[in-house]
Amino acid sequence: MRRWVSSEGHEVDPVVIEGRPLLRVRHLGYHIGYCASVAEVAAHVDLADLVEVVDLRHAAGARGQG
Repeated sequence: MRRWVSSEGHEVDPVVIEGRPLLRVRHLGYHIGYCASVAEVAAHVDLADLVEVVDLRHAAGARGQG
């Protein structure tokens, strides 16, 4: 699953609620809100500061399965 974090403690991850894809925004573990678009996320987080979290254990296992 994809997840993005910022240096200021924000976390953004995709979720599906009642069949609707949304982006959940948290700051230091506290729920900020659900956003329907990246523009809405930008109201809470500096998008340029977000980096994707990559699970290296999962990535290494997928690479070896070819």
